[in-house]
Amino acid sequence: MLNLAGQSPIYVIVDALDECPNFPGRTSACEKVLDLIEDLVHLELPNVHLYVASRPEIDIRMVLEPLTSLKISLHDEIGKKEDIIKYIESVVRRWKEEDKRLVVDTLSNKSDGM
Repeated sequence: MLNLAGQSPIYVIVDALDECPNFPGRTSACEKVLDLIEDLVHLELPNVHLYVASRPEIDIRMVLEPLTSLKISLHDEIGKKEDIIKYIESVVRRWKEEDKRLVVDTLSNKSDGM
């Protein structure tokens, strides 16, 4: 199907790859997805476009970095923490002030840029 003549563009989007479950003693879901991504890239199909979003975990980076033609890291972008704080504040705006502060401080400090 991916290799049919005249095939329209196909977009494969993988979000939160770093959040795949991991069970001891079994191949993780993340490893299976990374294997699939490697296979798709090596097919070199011009109509297949991949977008993968993940925290920059070392095992994921080791597989993806050699495969990428374009890499954008939002982890290095300025202002992401401020954006996270603004979003959280908009959600909790009607809460008591002490509850708002606790939620905003906790979530923004533990968000790890996500």
